[in-house]
Amino acid sequence: MSYPDDYSTDIEKNKMDLKEFKEKTQIAELESKVLRLELKNKDINRENVQIKKENEILKRELDKLRIPPLILGTILDKVNERKAVVKSSTGPNFLVNLSQFVDPEDIVPGARVCLNQQTLAIVEVLPKEKDYRAMAMEIEEKPDISFEDIGGLNNQIRDIKEVVELPLKNPELFEKVGIVPPKGVLLYGPPGTGKTLLAKAVAYETNASFVRVVGSELVKKFIGEGAKLVRDVFKLAKEKSPCIIFIDEIDAVASKRTESLTGGDREVQRTLMQLLAEMDGFDSRGDVKIIAATNRPDILDPAILRPGRFDRIIEISMPDEDGRLEILKIHTEKMNLKSVDLREVAKIAENMVGADLKAVCTEAGMFAIREEREFIKMDDFREAISKITGKKEKCSYDMPQLTVMYG
Repeated sequence: MSYPDDYSTDIEKNKMDLKEFKEKTQIAELESKVLRLELKNKDINRENVQIKKENEILKRELDKLRIPPLILGTILDKVNERKAVVKSSTGPNFLVNLSQFVDPEDIVPGARVCLNQQTLAIVEVLPKEKDYRAMAMEIEEKPDISFEDIGGLNNQIRDIKEVVELPLKNPELFEKVGIVPPKGVLLYGPPGTGKTLLAKAVAYETNASFVRVVGSELVKKFIGEGAKLVRDVFKLAKEKSPCIIFIDEIDAVASKRTESLTGGDREVQRTLMQLLAEMDGFDSRGDVKIIAATNRPDILDPAILRPGRFDRIIEISMPDEDGRLEILKIHTEKMNLKSVDLREVAKIAENMVGADLKAVCTEAGMFAIREEREFIKMDDFREAISKITGKKEKCSYDMPQLTVMYG
């Protein structure tokens, strides 16, 4: 059977098109494979680079572990740019060379250095030694208490602003007048009157660093340990200048010196002498202000009370009726009150301090919660005052009357 020439030509053309299509398809598949292989190769190269980096890090760590430990020493004297006299931690003194990697400017008497075990050459200068206990006393976050949150202490707030806040914020005022700004303030008064609150407010109102110390933390067991901690606290304060040091319960470390021969008393006296030297010693304190608080001013050593150490001694007395009213207004600002006469509450709450009044407000709220009410009424405050007063009478012991102690 024969086909027309045109038909045969079409068949041949279709065969050619089919062959061309197959070739293009194969080329596309090959190109796709090549692209996938290239991507895979890039991933492998990337992983290879990452593995090499990790390998280098591990090699460096391994090299560090293979290096023998270094000997600690202290610089006694610098002979020249490349030699120094060092006291090693093992005991004897050595004249040693400086490694080429050590800056001669860092070699000063008292500096801590690392020595090679074999040659005793100085290979590294260590940073200055700091007591971790002193570092922990620095408050990074400011308290959220401002002077507006303290009631009944307007005169005391004015005094503490003049002594602590004003010299830090406007030192030029003192330069113009030609006087040296006060260095410290002592707050004394019964417990709960707001001494610590005032210190927190100063920390909030100023941009200065704030270091809080409790007096008992400075009393240590071993000889010289308490004095060293005092030095480190003031050293930290100078580095963080301007800075405020708040010493709470200072009577724990600054009580009157006696003829007692016990080891504990002698160590407390050593710590006190170091504190006196740091407060007004040979070296300038710079922009470091001190606030101290105590419930027992009658037992403090006279040396710490003189001007130059505490330039102003402020009594934080028990609030009067107007003061109690101010405190109650602050603590009840966010409370849901109904028919409550705060003036009457202030009259009833006689002989109560700020901490007592805060407890009264909290207790009045608890009475309302017990009765499933969403508001607080006058009777809640009366019951709360009776409860807090009863607690104080129950917990009172035979001790000197506060009125005798504070006049």
